[in-house]
Amino acid sequence: MFISVVIPTYNRKPILEKCLRAIEQQQLRGDSVVSGYEVVLVDDGSTDGTLEWLDSHPSEFPHVRSLSQDHKGPAAARNLGVEQAIGDTIIFIDSDLVVTENFLQSHADALVQGQKQLGSDRLFTYGWVINTNNFDNPTSEPYKLTDFSAAYFATGNVAIARKWLEKAGLFDTRFQLYGWEDLELGVRLKQLGLKLIKCPEAVGYHWHPPFALDQIPRMIDREIQRGRMGVLFYQKHPTWDVRMMIQMTWLHRILWGILSLGGRLNERTMASFLQWLINQGKPQLALEIARIFLNWYNVQGLYAAYAEAKQNK
Repeated sequence: MFISVVIPTYNRKPILEKCLRAIEQQQLRGDSVVSGYEVVLVDDGSTDGTLEWLDSHPSEFPHVRSLSQDHKGPAAARNLGVEQAIGDTIIFIDSDLVVTENFLQSHADALVQGQKQLGSDRLFTYGWVINTNNFDNPTSEPYKLTDFSAAYFATGNVAIARKWLEKAGLFDTRFQLYGWEDLELGVRLKQLGLKLIKCPEAVGYHWHPPFALDQIPRMIDREIQRGRMGVLFYQKHPTWDVRMMIQMTWLHRILWGILSLGGRLNERTMASFLQWLINQGKPQLALEIARIFLNWYNVQGLYAAYAEAKQNK
């Protein structure tokens, strides 16, 4: 098994440095099925000096090959990475993920064990993703209930045989805005009969800065983008499961409408309370509360994009 770790990145140089250093420190057992690995970094048009920094540290990152493209989004970046990879096994992680030293070995072991259990190689493995805002020591964060994910195929920490990606058709590059490109590919992988094998030993620590009010405009824009991409997801796969995933049901509309008081609880009316929580040293709690109106923006954006799509038919 030769592993190609595909990492798309866009203007994340500080945390990317930690991400790549962690990948370089992988420990493989003497009896490992892994014959070797590479890291295929795809820069999606960064303007923060990412490639220049990498080019100036060649000896520090012997496993890394860097590619670049104009800013086309993570779907196109991952496709380019897979197309240029030499491995028979692909591991996707995000560029703000810091992994432990047994990360690759754990995914490899789970793939082998899963194939024995299923009697088939129609499977992929999904590791734990632990969210943290501890930049200095991200791997010190414990697993929390809020870190649980029920996603079938999410590219934050997943390993899969290259042939299944190619058979499914890789990522749909029409997903150029934020969200859903990986879960949409997951629907096609499920149609091929692939099984999800959970691999909690392959841990990645997903870093993001502590929540602050100045992040809210960008978060709102991202939720609106996610709504628009959710409509594309549903147009490709018009099923109830997809409606539930993208929150396009009357239940979600009523739920977030009630919780946000019809949008009256928003970034303006809740600003002082959220700032108070942040000042009390509770930025994560402030973020979870902010998700109420962020989800409302998502649902509103989703239905607006859906109405627009129907008009344009």
